[in-house]
Amino acid sequence: MLFNSLEFYLFLPAVFLLYWFVFQKDVKIQNVLIVAASYLFYGWWDWRFLSLIISSSFLDYGLGVQLGKTEHTGRRKLLLWVSMLVNLGFLGVFKYYNFFADSFADLLQTFGMNADFTTLNILLPVGISFYTFQTMSYTIDVYRRKLEPTKDIFAFFAFVSFFPQLVAGPIERAKNLLPQFYTQRNFDYNKAIDGMRQILWGFFKKVVIADSCAIYVNAIFADSAELSGGILLLGAVLFAFQIYGDFSGYSDIAIGTARLFGFNLMRNFAYPYFSRDIAEFWRRWHISLSSWFKDYLYIPLGGSRGGQWMQLRNVFAIFLVSGFWHGANWTFIVWGGLNALYFVPQMLLKTNRNNLGIAAQNSMLPSIKEVLQILLTFFLTCVAWVFFRAASVSDALEYLVNMFTLTGDGFRAYMDALKLSGENLKGLGGFILLLIVIEWIQRKKEHGLEHLKWAQPLRWIVYLLLLVIILYHFGGSSTFIYFQF
Repeated sequence: MLFNSLEFYLFLPAVFLLYWFVFQKDVKIQNVLIVAASYLFYGWWDWRFLSLIISSSFLDYGLGVQLGKTEHTGRRKLLLWVSMLVNLGFLGVFKYYNFFADSFADLLQTFGMNADFTTLNILLPVGISFYTFQTMSYTIDVYRRKLEPTKDIFAFFAFVSFFPQLVAGPIERAKNLLPQFYTQRNFDYNKAIDGMRQILWGFFKKVVIADSCAIYVNAIFADSAELSGGILLLGAVLFAFQIYGDFSGYSDIAIGTARLFGFNLMRNFAYPYFSRDIAEFWRRWHISLSSWFKDYLYIPLGGSRGGQWMQLRNVFAIFLVSGFWHGANWTFIVWGGLNALYFVPQMLLKTNRNNLGIAAQNSMLPSIKEVLQILLTFFLTCVAWVFFRAASVSDALEYLVNMFTLTGDGFRAYMDALKLSGENLKGLGGFILLLIVIEWIQRKKEHGLEHLKWAQPLRWIVYLLLLVIILYHFGGSSTFIYFQF
């Protein structure tokens, strides 16, 4: 079920009314309702997907209970490895088997050997990478004795399947979200209102920014071999705003929806395009995944300890695995490797923690130095996004070569040929500028509409205008980019 669909607009109020007006006094029944609603939400795509999430939930719940019963080091390691192997096995089969089979066959062919491996004709379960990492973090934290294993099976199943963040995050940690299912939730009007504001801002970013950018991005990337450098640069910039509006918009809707039910989810985006270097960008982009890899991969590998070679190894490991997590395509691996190359100079020069605060901390406008840093970081990010968006590595390289030639000026003729209105593009540019201005003003807040210090009538005018703009741009239940991951 999509957030931007008619089904969800009926589903959410129904669950909300049952949750607060029928089952408010019994937290266990509320948890059962959340599990049932989450399975309906997830099974709306394909009921067969439910078998995986239920199996993963039973597995890690049972392993957590067993970890709580034993102090034997060897047995505890065995239980952890069972969780890791089974969960990663699910990912390997459903997401990566065909990639490895095809890549190995291509490798053999380079040595003159023919190989015909059988590939699997299976659907990729929506959000499998998200909930798999979420349930694995529970088992790892229990193994590390950072979290007591739960014996409340419905609380655990609700933690794994919580519908607001089930299919595209944030990837929650058990120590943050699971305890919230144990305690009585009381309706908080202020929290709910702020949740509605965040949902509204999320829909603006998804429907008005991302979906509008997608029209131009899809056309430009589909015909990139024939286009001038200026148009290709435009396509790269628009994709940067498309993926930000799409993914951060989803996160805003998810976090805001969770607040309607009395839950606090972790922040997933912190205005990443205002970053002054790549290290800061990765502290602000997809925070739940970046912090997951930091805690469960980077630090166990040694982190920033040891010599420079070990540090280089760890940096490339985390970025390459992050790229591979996104999808079974070499484009994602190259995207991760390119970001690692961006990061390495800062690590070697020990400047990767220079920008821990926000830009223009004590003023409204950034300094000239900060403007140049932000623009350079954004440009480097746009270059990397080309690999993320392209169908193949060769397509991405061709796109970049043509983009950097910056030749030709057939923009108007190209737009006319595609029947894409330049006036509409100007309107999109205006909305992107509005997004930038509002988020810059609100850069010290959690989201773009949090605690606006305007008179109440003016605030309501802003909300109504945003709603009208969203409804005007609404073109049906377009999917979210990160559902494929």
